[in-house]
Amino acid sequence: MTFACLAAVWTAWAQSPATIADQLSTAEHVKKRGWWPTKGSAPRDEYVGSAQCASCHSDIAATQKTTHMAQTAMPAGLSELLKTQEKIDFSQPPFAYAISRSGAQESYSVSNGSETISEPLTWAFGTGNNGQSYLLLHQGKLYEARLSYYAAYKKFAITPNHPAAPAESLDKAIGRHIADDEAQKCFACHTQGSTMKDKFDPAQAIGGITCEVCHGPGATHVAAQKSGLAESGVGFELNPAHLSPAESVDFCGACHRTWWDVTLAGLSGVGTLRFPAYRLEKSRCWGTGDARVTCVACHDPHQPLVKNAASYDSRCLSCHVASVGAKADANHPGAACPVSTKIPAPIMSPMPSETRERADKLRLNVTPPCPIGGRPSAFSASACISEIDLRTK
Repeated sequence: MTFACLAAVWTAWAQSPATIADQLSTAEHVKKRGWWPTKGSAPRDEYVGSAQCASCHSDIAATQKTTHMAQTAMPAGLSELLKTQEKIDFSQPPFAYAISRSGAQESYSVSNGSETISEPLTWAFGTGNNGQSYLLLHQGKLYEARLSYYAAYKKFAITPNHPAAPAESLDKAIGRHIADDEAQKCFACHTQGSTMKDKFDPAQAIGGITCEVCHGPGATHVAAQKSGLAESGVGFELNPAHLSPAESVDFCGACHRTWWDVTLAGLSGVGTLRFPAYRLEKSRCWGTGDARVTCVACHDPHQPLVKNAASYDSRCLSCHVASVGAKADANHPGAACPVSTKIPAPIMSPMPSETRERADKLRLNVTPPCPIGGRPSAFSASACISEIDLRTK
């Protein structure tokens, strides 16, 4: 047993990034001095809100609020996805599920035919671009509803990571109880203000990732600007652009999982497609850490995600040589392979038979392929996760 454990540790270390000495888990970053995403030590009066930030940074604030990060959570009554649904019904005998709207409130119910539990939905997590899941309070405890939306199928079905078989009782059929420590992590990456002075209170949360989630509380910064003290360094706000490459990727990894977060959690395989920071640091491109291949080198967090592959060619060519005949050098060590023309298509395979049978029972008449090797597309990865986690009896 001891040998097996040592072998596992050695294998993980042997596959670690060259920058491993400069990287930390998110829990370690949060304990350090200064700001870091998901940190909840500041009091509420140190926050000023995005509207105050927009008074000086209007252009950035205007585009940031259109991003998926800014729209990653909202009170369930404000979900545009739910607003378009008159009523949602789903059956997993002996239980019948429903989501319905009354005024500005979304209600969720589950019935076994003789008894019904009904509660208001409190939060919707996810933009709906890939999917959306829902939270509710039942008997004073937070639950994840058993019903979620899958954009790949345009259907509602059993929530990812919930048991495939019907629940044993009506109380269990309502969904999965979420303990406070897990809920705190979820809200930290989907909302602002859920944890203040290290006390978790989701009732105080503001939906979506806003300015101060990444840059830190802004009250001191605003006061310094108004008093003319900003030039002296008073009220300094964290600017992630000044971080080292390893710190920069770990910064995004606070919610998108750092190498250490994934490794310490023992996660592997197709499930890690959801963790781009981890996968970037494991890639051959990462090398010893290069500012040209950090998350923000390709993705501007203040702008909506660009999905046209050709638009990334210029970023790739900052490291790769521009033509097949060109010779690589220290500044351009990569071979010629513009994203839009050279990266091979993902290796695809049919949906696993068990999942296909479940989909048929849900009358989902589509079976999109799932990447299992090669270089999976970032845009099909989320669909793959949905297929794997689409569970019903």
